[in-house]
Amino acid sequence: MKVIMQKDVRNVGKVGDMVNVKDGFARNFLFPRKLAVEATEKRMKEWQHLQKVADVRRKKAVAERQEVIQKLQGVTLTFKSEAGAGDKLFGSITAMDISDELDKFGFSIDKRDIHLDDSIKVLGQHKAQVKLGEGVVADLTIVVERIQA
Repeated sequence: MKVIMQKDVRNVGKVGDMVNVKDGFARNFLFPRKLAVEATEKRMKEWQHLQKVADVRRKKAVAERQEVIQKLQGVTLTFKSEAGAGDKLFGSITAMDISDELDKFGFSIDKRDIHLDDSIKVLGQHKAQVKLGEGVVADLTIVVERIQA
């Protein structure tokens, strides 16, 4: 029996998926718990329409992300911090700090979208990546300088 998933079910499907399941599983498990609905002719047409709408929205969102990434590509952020012997920082530069600095430049990037190889704990030049999903990636250069007293 073909069903349209209303909620995620492990090893069966995710919301919006149209899957083929055994009749008893659908009638006794999925339908009573409102995890899925039967894929009737009318619901299948609705599902196809919703899939098209979702594709259009997804493409528009990817285009917007691409635009942000184009502006972000090659941006250099400079942080000034106190450092001790051996150019070690007192503390570290985190993804949250980078996100806050990008906010000052007008980019609203979540800290979870900023990927560092390792936390920044020394002076110098470092690399970070902003990943906005679906292969949309920008490289940032992070420069950490010593505060001059």
